[in-house]
Amino acid sequence: MDVAGVGKWIVLTGLVMVVIGSAIWLAGRTGLPLGRLPGDLNIQRERFSFHFPVATCILASIALTLLINLLLRMFHK
Repeated sequence: MDVAGVGKWIVLTGLVMVVIGSAIWLAGRTGLPLGRLPGDLNIQRERFSFHFPVATCILASIALTLLINLLLRMFHK
């Protein structure tokens, strides 16, 4: 792969990150409680806190799987 090809991939990756970031930002503005869904773990003790967004991770995984499958089907035909 030549330098121009690498540059195109970097620009494409940046654009994808901007789109994903914008979608997450808009989801937060519309009231979708990403990170605070039922099923997200949040443990708080006196000197310890732990937060792991299990349900949010599952939701993001499903959405990304559907998006990637859609894009692959579009570009392979």
